[in-house]
Amino acid sequence: MKKRNIILLASAIFISIVVVLLCFVKCKGKGEIIFNTVPVQENSVEITVTATGYVQPVDKVEVGTQVSGVIEKIFVDFNSQVKKGQLLAEIDKSTLIERVTQAQASLASAESDLKYAQQNFNRTEQLYKAKAATEVSYEEAVNRLAQAETSLSNAKANLHQARVNLGYAEIYSPIDGIILDRAVERGQTVAASFNTPTLFTIANDLTKMQVEADVDEADIGRVHLGQPVYFTVDAYSDDIFEGSVKQIRLQPTVTNNVVTYTVIIEAPNPDEKLYPGMTASITIVTQSETGLTIPAAALHFTPDKEVFASLKMKPQQQDVSEKSVWLKTPEGIALQEVKTGLSDGAYVIVNEGLKEGSNVILSVSRGEQNISEMPAANPLMPRPPAGRNRR
Repeated sequence: MKKRNIILLASAIFISIVVVLLCFVKCKGKGEIIFNTVPVQENSVEITVTATGYVQPVDKVEVGTQVSGVIEKIFVDFNSQVKKGQLLAEIDKSTLIERVTQAQASLASAESDLKYAQQNFNRTEQLYKAKAATEVSYEEAVNRLAQAETSLSNAKANLHQARVNLGYAEIYSPIDGIILDRAVERGQTVAASFNTPTLFTIANDLTKMQVEADVDEADIGRVHLGQPVYFTVDAYSDDIFEGSVKQIRLQPTVTNNVVTYTVIIEAPNPDEKLYPGMTASITIVTQSETGLTIPAAALHFTPDKEVFASLKMKPQQQDVSEKSVWLKTPEGIALQEVKTGLSDGAYVIVNEGLKEGSNVILSVSRGEQNISEMPAANPLMPRPPAGRNRR
């Protein structure tokens, strides 16, 4: 029984010591003031508009045919380099040649009719002058000659049209470039009765690309010609491509009651890394300013009385009509009025009041964990990730 009482007494003493130590540590940690600071650094603040779009060649031509028929020969394929005037394909010419032959026969017949009408007119005219023919027969001869001349003109036009159609059976490239798409196969029948079927799509120069971006109507008012643009594509996640606003098309696009406007962005492609049809995530820089920057949160920090008490300082009164920040100094903390410039919501330019390297206070914590070295992230500004290459 005595031994049991000794064990209970020792346990109680041990528990009391643990409780006292925990309370001491907790109270000590609670009273420790830790400042979360960020140094003032020179950087750029940008106001941006984001959108998505598709990469397209600047000059792209769809080559079709004006005559119907069967594709007999194809001389190029996908990605083939072609020159202006180069033969791309041929349509079966047998039907077209037959039409030329028929037109030639019609022309010969018209010429024969004209010759006969001319001879008849000459005879009738002589008889009419000699008063051996009636006026009616003379008028009939004149009319017959006019009809023969008209028929000859029509026959010549039909022959010319037949020869032109025969020439259309050979499909030539209208520009220098590369074949992006070949929409037909050998032996395929193409019909050009109501519209011109597309046979090939040719891009002129893949080193000159553009991005067709859809910008929301709420942002289009801030977009202007010449503004810098940077964008990324999924194929090259570590590269940032640069360009500029080239055109703002006024024709709106309405999809599910959402109005967007097409903005054309010039995108040089000297390395030919950008392919037609790639999806681009675009950032248009509508405003930009470079200078000393601080997180916008620093403008909203105000220390409480406990902070001043722990530093053994007299509380300072802030002027709510002026913008100010709190600085961490060797003596404690100090209030500093500033004049600010452009802000993107996360960072703000400071025009007056601060020097580079000064430590502005963002917040205060109590405890042993030191969070003063935690970087202040910018969740709003789409800045290029570290390690990416601009092009």
